[in-house]
Amino acid sequence: METTIIDGRKIKDEILEDVKKKVKALPFTPVFCDILVGDNLVSASYVRIKSRLAESVGIKFRTAEFPESISTEELIQEIDNLNRVPHMCGIIVQLPLPNHIDKDSALGAISPDLDVDCLGFVASKKFYNNEEGLKYPTALACMKILDSININPAHGSGGVNLHGKEIVILGQGKLVGKPVTHLLESRGLEVSKITRNTENKNELIKSADLIISAMGSGKFITGDMIKKGAIIIDAGTSEEDGGVVGDVDLTSVKGIASFVSSTPGGVGPVTVAYLLSNVVESAKVIISKIT
Repeated sequence: METTIIDGRKIKDEILEDVKKKVKALPFTPVFCDILVGDNLVSASYVRIKSRLAESVGIKFRTAEFPESISTEELIQEIDNLNRVPHMCGIIVQLPLPNHIDKDSALGAISPDLDVDCLGFVASKKFYNNEEGLKYPTALACMKILDSININPAHGSGGVNLHGKEIVILGQGKLVGKPVTHLLESRGLEVSKITRNTENKNELIKSADLIISAMGSGKFITGDMIKKGAIIIDAGTSEEDGGVVGDVDLTSVKGIASFVSSTPGGVGPVTVAYLLSNVVESAKVIISKIT
């Protein structure tokens, strides 16, 4: 079987083209801020990627860098100051934070209208209540990649029919596993959730038609673990030998999986595109409140 490697960069470009048009239509230039605490080199590289892409679509990017020694209280005050910056339309905190920082308090300090990562309590609650508002970028990226898959190109484009299929989500974290499960279930699909405590995980993975993995366990999924023709979306990242790898051993699953997204180059670029799309959505909310 030939395995199709899903090109997340191409999907990213399509989304960003739309974002660029929407930014041009705004009455002001939106500002997007990424908060970086400490000197984590991987985190710093992610900030640079976001900066480059934000500027490419006309969004003004701002980095707020603070020393690792900053206290939770000081960080909250800095975030409150950023909330008040004119035309600010999105603030995120680059994770992970140093252990002494209260992560939930820091994330909760971001104004809900500016919480483009959707990690604060208010934005998260609205998402799970299916209310209008910002949505988790990585979960949206997984769904967009899934909808981009075309099993029968000769019959036109348009996603995979997953009704009646075995769907497995590895991991139930706040960023990916839990929200993507919610989005799938909102479509009326049944989802099997795998966590550390799941006893029959190998059997569930082997029977799955669709696997979405967000564990952060480098090259965990191998070819012998999956059924022939399975679709795999790899949303996990781990550091290995100075680089980033996904949850899927790409070489091992080739010839067995029908479609697989690679890491890097798969979910990551699409996630950044949706993050910037959320910045535009935040700008629209701000405009609606002042007009």
